[in-house]
Amino acid sequence: MKYEELIKELRRDGPRHVYLLSGEEPYYIEKAQEAILTSLLPTPEDRQDGLQVINGDMDSDDLVARINTAPFFADKNVLLIRQTNLFRQVRSDGDAKPKNGKRADKKESRLQEVLAAMPEFSYVIFTSTQNADKRKKLTKLVGTHGTVLESPAIRPWNIGDWLEPRLRELHLHFDREAYGYFSSAVSMMPKVSLSYLDQQLQKLALAGTNLKVTKAEMADLFTGLPEVSVFALTDAVTERKVRKALFLLQRQFEDGTYFTILVSLLARHVRRLWQVKELERQGLRGRALAQPLGLHPFIAEKLAKSARAFSEETLKGAMLELVDADYLLKTGKAGNEVLEHVIIRLCTEK
Repeated sequence: MKYEELIKELRRDGPRHVYLLSGEEPYYIEKAQEAILTSLLPTPEDRQDGLQVINGDMDSDDLVARINTAPFFADKNVLLIRQTNLFRQVRSDGDAKPKNGKRADKKESRLQEVLAAMPEFSYVIFTSTQNADKRKKLTKLVGTHGTVLESPAIRPWNIGDWLEPRLRELHLHFDREAYGYFSSAVSMMPKVSLSYLDQQLQKLALAGTNLKVTKAEMADLFTGLPEVSVFALTDAVTERKVRKALFLLQRQFEDGTYFTILVSLLARHVRRLWQVKELERQGLRGRALAQPLGLHPFIAEKLAKSARAFSEETLKGAMLELVDADYLLKTGKAGNEVLEHVIIRLCTEK
């Protein structure tokens, strides 16, 4: 179940007695957790008296005992089990059975029984930033008798699924250049964090009365992230503007950007240009490039146009130079000139 579906169910039917909120994207897990707790325990006093927070797992028999214990000072007994391993994915080689396997099976059976028939006064919310194993009996049981939220990691190519409704909620609108900059900035992030992006959008919503966001405002917003500030450099390389690219590289050095970040991001950009050429050879074009590249369709199309200006020999040579540059810089055998040479090569070779 997705977050939006969970919220509709919560408003329509009220809270379920068992929830599993899991996945690699904590943003939806945190929002769902807060929505459920607000429905169950709306005031601070309610939470103080009725909420028990357990970080990590506890003995399953102790958990069963807590579930079956009636609350003294509240009408609900709510247990929040954070970062549980009860639903974690089984390794492909199979998890080793514990020495006391039969005893463990009996304990898990008792937990399954109580989760399948929860006391009217008790509620359990399990959370985990790992993907739940859908094959496990416990996961299936929660899906049958409660609600399971899946919160997969957001990728640059599907960021629009989150962005568009969030902009409507905040009464913001991107012009075309701002949208392009945002998509490019997200594509530069090693891992997309919706919590971070949401904070930045809220800043825009609070900062002024102009609801149309411009590219300049987006650029100011992301200047604190090194991987995003390097975007201007990679953009200049893509446009093969050697003077501008060298100027921006020097500015990165002056701003204190560590060379490993520059090498990593330049290598990723070159690798993507190379991947585009290979995918197009396989017959993929335009928006169809987005998913295999892990990019937003807008950026994939833009990257495809840029890749046509580079030969495979140039990209291969630049990648090998970046590997050498990483070694030489880490061992102190060369200076910033090795990165300058890579950029000159990319901007000038055909």
